[in-house]
Amino acid sequence: MELTMLMEYGWVLLLLIAIEGLLAADNALVLAIMVKHLPEEQRKKALFYGLAGAFVFRFGSLFAISFLVDVWQVQAIGALYLLFIAANHILRKLVFKKKEKDEDPNKKKSGFWATVLKIELADIAFAVDSILAAVALAVTLPNTNLPPIGGLDGGKFLVIFAGGIIGLVIMRFAANFFVDLLHKRPGLEIAAFGIVGWVGVKLTIYTLSHPELAVLPEGFAKSPEWKITFYAVLVGIAAAGWFLSKEKKEEPSEVSR
Repeated sequence: MELTMLMEYGWVLLLLIAIEGLLAADNALVLAIMVKHLPEEQRKKALFYGLAGAFVFRFGSLFAISFLVDVWQVQAIGALYLLFIAANHILRKLVFKKKEKDEDPNKKKSGFWATVLKIELADIAFAVDSILAAVALAVTLPNTNLPPIGGLDGGKFLVIFAGGIIGLVIMRFAANFFVDLLHKRPGLEIAAFGIVGWVGVKLTIYTLSHPELAVLPEGFAKSPEWKITFYAVLVGIAAAGWFLSKEKKEEPSEVSR
């Protein structure tokens, strides 16, 4: 690999680590909320099943997408899905936050196996989110000399594979760090899904540049101008999320009052 290609692949991998970390933290928070009503022993078992399911579904979606990644209809669905989850999450945080807080605390909770089923369904959604975000970042990378896997260049597949592994490792071992970071700076979660939405825009551009559609010129998605624009906006969203999100101060405990 040439130095410029290595740098481009390395930059995408760093972006994937950041995105996977924030997505994994959000996923970990969702799983924690799902199992918190269970007794401690059942909670541990449910989380174990959740992590096992995350592993299976993430690798399943990775190998499925490698065979379908060049189909423009799949690209279009992926782009729409990324845009949808970004808009849905940001709206829930900004518009519907109060409704979630007012939810009835006496609402009947699910049993153990019903909770496990909900976790596995959530795992499927998490896996799709993660792999689609990774694919959208990787598809415009230059091709390598590595043998293709499915319909995907070997180098691109390895970057997406690395992103999937990183997401699982973070979810298992480093989620607490990202959960604490999101707790201190809640605005970062909105920025993270803003980035997911912008990645969805990138996949949209890639889809519209597909030869079978040709809405945009075929080379536009891989042009230096678009790549510079994409990364400049992406860094801008991340910087805005960091600087505009106020650090959350710890509330005084009842004793100190």
